[in-house]
Amino acid sequence: MRLQHKIAIVTGAGRGMGRAFALRLAEEGARVGILDLREEDAAATVALLPNPEQHLALACNVADSAAINAAFAHVHATLGGLHVVVNNAGTGTGPNDGTAELYAAMAKRHAELAAGGPAVTFVDQTLHMQDEGWRAVMGVNLDGAFWGCRAAIRLMAQDGHGGSLINISSSSAQSGEGPVHYVTSKAALIGLTRGLAREVAARGIRVNTVAPGPTDTPLMRGIPQEWISSLEKAIPLGRLGRPDEVAAAVAFLASDESSFITGSTLTVNGGSYFL
Repeated sequence: MRLQHKIAIVTGAGRGMGRAFALRLAEEGARVGILDLREEDAAATVALLPNPEQHLALACNVADSAAINAAFAHVHATLGGLHVVVNNAGTGTGPNDGTAELYAAMAKRHAELAAGGPAVTFVDQTLHMQDEGWRAVMGVNLDGAFWGCRAAIRLMAQDGHGGSLINISSSSAQSGEGPVHYVTSKAALIGLTRGLAREVAARGIRVNTVAPGPTDTPLMRGIPQEWISSLEKAIPLGRLGRPDEVAAAVAFLASDESSFITGSTLTVNGGSYFL
C-alpha cells in the first residue's frame, strides 16, 4: 500500500496500459481519477478497481487544454487533492496521415521479399502525410501530456506539496521505429520531462518518463502482424511486454520509494534498447 492517502490521475485509462496503470495504483492504495475519451470506457475501468466507489470516471479529450483543466480540477475537488499524474493517453494515427499508404507499402514490400525477388516498393508515410494527420497525433501525445503536467503543477503548487508526474513515452524514441509523428511525439516527451524536472524540483514535484517497448495492447494489435513479428524477434527476452509489467514501473515512480529520482527515463522493453 505504497500509495495510501494519495490521489492520482491516469489519462487514457479506459483500456490497455492505462487501465493496467490505474489498477496497479488503486491496488497500492491510491484513489484514482480515470480519464478517457469515452466515459463508458473510463467507467468500465473504475468497475474493475478495488473499492470502485472511491474512484472517479471522466470523459476527457486530452488534446483540449480547457477539457484537461476542467477534468483535473474536478478530480482535485471531488477526491480531495492530487499527488500523482500519469500522462498515458496516446495515439499512433490521425486522419490523412499516410498510415493506409504505409501499411499497404509494407505488405507489398514483404510480398516482394517473400517471393525472393528484389524489393522495389518504397515504404513511405511522410510524403503522404497531411497537416491534420501530424497535428492529430502531436495534439494527443505531446500537447496532451504538457496540458496534463501544467494542470497538475498548478494544483500541486496551490496545495503547497510535492508530487509525481509520469509521462509515458516509448522505445521508439530511441529506435526511431514507427510512424514519424508518433516517434517524434514520444521523443519530445523525454525532453519535456527533463525540462520540467529541473523547473519544478524546488517545489518537490518529480517528473519522470516510462518508455515501454513493444507491449501487448489494443494499439499494438492494430498494426500489421508482420511488423509485430519482426518486433518480437528483435527483443532479447523474446516476447512482447505485458501491461502489468509497465504498470509496476509506473507504481514505483509514483511512490516515495523513488523520492530521489527525477528527470529520468525508465525503460521497460525486454532489453530492446538501452538508455
